[in-house]
Amino acid sequence: MAIEIEQPGGCVVGLSRIAVSDTHGEDSPYFAGWKAYDENPYDELTNPCGVIQMGLAENQVSFDLVEQYLEEKPSDTTSGFRENALFQDYHGLLSFRKAMASFMEEIRGGRAKFNPERIVITAGATAANELLTFILADPGDALLVPTPYYPGFDRDLRWRTGVNIVPIHCTSSNNFEITLQSLHQAYDEARSQNIKVRGILITNPSNPLGATIKRKTLEQILDFAALKNIHLISDEIYSGSSFSPEEFVSVSEILEARSYKDSERVHIVYSLSKDLGLPGFRVGTIYSYNDKVVTTARRMSSFTLISSQTQQLLADMLSDKGFTEKYIRVNRERLRKRYRMIVDGLDKAGITCLNGNAGLFCWMNLSTILDEQTKEKELELWELILHEVRVNISPGSSCHCSEPGWFRVCFANMSEQTLEVALTRIHDFMERRKKTHN
Repeated sequence: MAIEIEQPGGCVVGLSRIAVSDTHGEDSPYFAGWKAYDENPYDELTNPCGVIQMGLAENQVSFDLVEQYLEEKPSDTTSGFRENALFQDYHGLLSFRKAMASFMEEIRGGRAKFNPERIVITAGATAANELLTFILADPGDALLVPTPYYPGFDRDLRWRTGVNIVPIHCTSSNNFEITLQSLHQAYDEARSQNIKVRGILITNPSNPLGATIKRKTLEQILDFAALKNIHLISDEIYSGSSFSPEEFVSVSEILEARSYKDSERVHIVYSLSKDLGLPGFRVGTIYSYNDKVVTTARRMSSFTLISSQTQQLLADMLSDKGFTEKYIRVNRERLRKRYRMIVDGLDKAGITCLNGNAGLFCWMNLSTILDEQTKEKELELWELILHEVRVNISPGSSCHCSEPGWFRVCFANMSEQTLEVALTRIHDFMERRKKTHN
């Protein structure tokens, strides 16, 4: 919390427009739910009546594999210490860029190739997305983003850049898939307001839907970007968390199949926060097929570097094919099991979810129990679940979903025992509601 210091005579020292802007998005219910959890966190032994955090997309289901690797192959912090301590090249360690390129290929089953020289290292995907926005758009321009989308994009893409987000409205009538009609409508809406559209940003697999984008849809999006001469950013930070890997298609695969036609407008964001469960390491990358974007991103990455020591540790880990093969396989198996556990548990409570195949969450439909189909009633229900059920989930309105009653529910940031407690609480809530509404 900021400290306010009263000046003599009541005078206020001014701050920049960015500092006082509300486009940081932290007044969203998405972040308010985190605060409620922080004030009363659930613990099986010390606070069994606390709030269970199901609003945080964090992958802890396979963390034991990373710990096991580090125990069996501890990093030698003294070897190469001088080189790492003095290293200042904005390109990053070549060994890390090579290992990251190889890992990205492995996740995609070898169906796409990545050149280490095109990898730009950033401090997480947040920094990668903002950096790309700075490069591709000017203040007042816009990016088209399909709804529902990750609430943090309001901060990441808009706050410091001054760039607008124009929603591509997607609906449950076709499982929230992006259509050519919705793309044209969003583009035309921006142009009607004299807003210049610079690009489209998609998340594949989708956050918050927990579903991959179909190949045909990706092809249509790329064709649309070429038609309008705009960029395409594909945020693929959940690509290794697709537990039906044959259903995940990267935009890089589309480009390879097209002999890299229109590739200069395509940029991929990736990180190790979700797939490898290392958000605290702050490791992200931009992979661009545009030489000027790579050069500029590398220059700007001086504001968002990763320590050489972190790069060296991860270069060793990702270069160990025995580890990466096992990790990718086991992690997908465990995520698939968790997904089935939560979807089946919600089904027993009379709750349906969008059919998902990726990510660390499910997209839950509670529209049938809203008193009215409005955002206000959705938020009333969210407040009830947060404070009465003591479960923090993310309301669809915080993801800019155009239909009330949808919620993102995370399942990978807790133990199976805690997930069982959460499902029991939700089941009991639904039972009480049936009795009072009959």
